[in-house]
Amino acid sequence: MSKDKKDIYTGIIEKDEEGNFFCGEYLLDYKRVTAEFKLGDKVNIRSVIENPSDKSYDKYPKKSKDFFLFNNKK
Repeated sequence: MSKDKKDIYTGIIEKDEEGNFFCGEYLLDYKRVTAEFKLGDKVNIRSVIENPSDKSYDKYPKKSKDFFLFNNKK
């Protein structure tokens, strides 16, 4: 159960030439990024799934909807 508390990846939201939002090797949910985040935000990815999209699968085989703004609190 402690695995739920761990983040998979921490990085910066970027956008590729096809308009996909990503962080490292992970595709980020487009609607979630546009509604709650901006390019350059630092986020923690909590969980990933296999990317269901044939269009972007080759570039991003893993996708996340479970990510949140990185918190700098110590």
